[in-house]
Amino acid sequence: MRVALVTFFLSMLCYISGPREESPTSLIASGTIDSSYITIPFPVKMGNVSDSYVCEKTPKIDSFYNKWIKSPYYSGGFIVAKNGRILYENYQGFADVKNNKLIDSLTGIHLASVSKVLTATAILKLVQEDNIMLDQKVTDWLPRFPYKDITIRMLLNHRSGIQPYSSFSALLKKNWDRKKVLRNQDILDLLAHYKFRQLFPSNTRFDYCNTNYVLLALIIEKATGMNYRVAMQHLIFKPLGMKNSYVFNYETDKETASKSYKGNAVFPWDQFDALYGDKNIYSTPRDLVKFDMATYSPDFINPEILKEAYVGYSPNAKAMKDYGLGMRMREFPNGERLLYHNGWWHGNNTSFVTVKKDTVTIVCLGNRFSNRPYSTLQMVGSIF
Repeated sequence: MRVALVTFFLSMLCYISGPREESPTSLIASGTIDSSYITIPFPVKMGNVSDSYVCEKTPKIDSFYNKWIKSPYYSGGFIVAKNGRILYENYQGFADVKNNKLIDSLTGIHLASVSKVLTATAILKLVQEDNIMLDQKVTDWLPRFPYKDITIRMLLNHRSGIQPYSSFSALLKKNWDRKKVLRNQDILDLLAHYKFRQLFPSNTRFDYCNTNYVLLALIIEKATGMNYRVAMQHLIFKPLGMKNSYVFNYETDKETASKSYKGNAVFPWDQFDALYGDKNIYSTPRDLVKFDMATYSPDFINPEILKEAYVGYSPNAKAMKDYGLGMRMREFPNGERLLYHNGWWHGNNTSFVTVKKDTVTIVCLGNRFSNRPYSTLQMVGSIF
């Protein structure tokens, strides 16, 4: 009944008044229609989003949000935007319960594996600059890497066959130091020293593996001469005006970063929390809309290079799933393709969905363990 009343209210609001451009911080979820636009410093050819379109979609999104995402157990940020125009936005919960710090539009939340989308884009930017090549051997950049036939493309599309770093402890047993906080270089050193058996020959099948993206972060560092944190600012965050996005620094950011919860308990740090590339980027829903908008601008990234990322390398016809270069996809019998990536690390559950045909971005970031952010894929089918 409450959802129906909210939907009716929003529909009536659309009928009696158009969106107000002067209120960029208002939230549709709080009962106002927000016509604020998210912009980037690159030209993007996108049409205007009409008030009638906003009024059509907003009540549907509100109804979906209240049914599938909003919950006493959900804490995080949610946004739906088309061509940069915000259709719906909501924030709830705490970045830090102990200090009573609420989540708002400026709160960076751990992206978990959605970080891979940004790492992959940084690699593609370096390809665009002729700094690296997709089919270059990993050993060209990391000479101690023990698997001579693996390429950068195979790391990106998870067809390398190398062991996940979460399995190293089981492989080494008594030789494993559970107290050591691992760095990206440590992962490379362990691979070089122990030469763990590959799960399968390179480029013969798909196996999602975080180790791939830890190594890609090292390649970014080698190619740019910068620490990955600085390189991501240089390649992605600063050019796009993603002012609330950063790579977590284990040494300096543990007290200030938004916390990760299971119920009311904070997840403790573990020995994998200093690794980056596969995770450890903090960002906001609005910043990720900026990122998605940039993929439509040839001034930011060449469309021909993006095609390499948006094609599937490991089709699963039965499940209609595939994986590109840092991007998951659903492929449907009618030829439509949905691009997305989900994430999970500690209590952080995240989802980034880009509906290219409709130029719509859907982002749901959660910092309190819940599967609700993953319902965003259902939203696409039911509303767009």
